[in-house]
Amino acid sequence: MGRRRKKGRPISGWLIIDKAYDFGSTEAVSKAKWLFQAQKAGHAGTLDPLATGVLPIAFGEATKTSAYVMDAQKHYRFTAKWGEATSTDDVEGEVIANSDKRPTREEIEAVLPDFTGEIEQVPPQFSAIKVAGERAYDIARDGEKVELASRLVTIYDLEIVDTPSADETVFEARTGKGAYVRALVRDIAHALGTEGHVSELRRLAVGALRAEDGITLAALEDMETLEERDEALLPIASALDMMPQADIDGPQADKLRRGQAAIVSPAIAKGIRGGASGNIEGVLALLHGDAVAICELDGLKLKPSRVFNS
Repeated sequence: MGRRRKKGRPISGWLIIDKAYDFGSTEAVSKAKWLFQAQKAGHAGTLDPLATGVLPIAFGEATKTSAYVMDAQKHYRFTAKWGEATSTDDVEGEVIANSDKRPTREEIEAVLPDFTGEIEQVPPQFSAIKVAGERAYDIARDGEKVELASRLVTIYDLEIVDTPSADETVFEARTGKGAYVRALVRDIAHALGTEGHVSELRRLAVGALRAEDGITLAALEDMETLEERDEALLPIASALDMMPQADIDGPQADKLRRGQAAIVSPAIAKGIRGGASGNIEGVLALLHGDAVAICELDGLKLKPSRVFNS
């Protein structure tokens, strides 16, 4: 009996969805997969239903790079509403605590250095973190208390960009993997002697994938042909600009695709190393700008660890 043929088109690439408000990430992936009639799709990092902005969706061979994109820096713009804590740390939950304290801009700016760099953070109870095999938000929705351990996360930049009222402050932040903006606002509020939650959240970028380069699902639905939708796809390499890159020729590309090591020139190896010593992992090999493989540089050898077959 022959191998069962996969349904859908074997397309590969990245799609930057500018996700709408009150729309789930999994729902967005399913919709995009259907719109593109794609064989395989997945997202690189959940975005809360009440958040908008960049939801990177990988098709086909691009799914092999999802972990690298999830590790990339995230850029957020968000509004903190002071005086109320909620069960979800955003507007979806019920109010669980109140405070009359409204921090001034000067007071807020004074505590921001404490929330910049590597910090300890306890994730929100309503989060996708697994506890004994269950998602924390599923346990919390059942009314049970979720005990989540604190962990180290990195906040690269954190600044105030607007103060529309005494009740609200607008921030922008660049964060590392695993950082929760909802937890950040909750903890800043407590440091200021008040309560707070996120009233609005927009993800502006995930690594090199930016909201201004994105497209809404509604716009994709309005397109009449698959060819039109395909024009919104970005090449695999577009999401991997954080990696050192090596341009190779056709014969070298063929070797990598067969799982064999390719040899690069001393000049290329030196450029990849940038003064570092030892083996370099996570090198993107490119043929005419197209991703061939993610490799390890060992001396002058590029050893493939993840090969793209598109």
